[in-house]
Amino acid sequence: MAGLTHIGASGEAHMVDVGDKAETSRAATAEGYVRMLPQTLALIREGNAKKGDVIGTARLAGIMAAKKTSDLIPLCHPLMLTKVSVEIAEDETLPGLRVIATARLTGKTGVEMEALTAVSVACLTIYDMAKAADKGMEIGGIRLLEKTGGKSGTYRAEDRLEG
Repeated sequence: MAGLTHIGASGEAHMVDVGDKAETSRAATAEGYVRMLPQTLALIREGNAKKGDVIGTARLAGIMAAKKTSDLIPLCHPLMLTKVSVEIAEDETLPGLRVIATARLTGKTGVEMEALTAVSVACLTIYDMAKAADKGMEIGGIRLLEKTGGKSGTYRAEDRLEG
């Protein structure tokens, strides 16, 4: 298990120097969900939420959040993202909505935090847009599914569970 990179020798927090690292193609995908009452899901599906297009607004919020990650999370580097996608799909088994976000760039540091931030803010936006109908919604399951590129190589959540 690797050590913590944002903690100095005497325990102080610091930003990692990535200046000497090679630029590589990097990507990260994260997921999360919003569990809700079946009637709340139907309201969203039918486009009848009081605040408007829940899924479209949440998708846009997630993309915008990924671009602002370094403003929200201390010690994150500002990144020049080349792609952010946010997919939101109904899941009747929850019931609710599943959110998957992918962030990409060519650079010196990874985009895991950007993908996780996109998912988190998209889920929060779904909650905000539908809370008038269902204040008991549950946000959960936010995790990194996969990351590629960089010195540490590829990580897949499914491999972690098997090992």
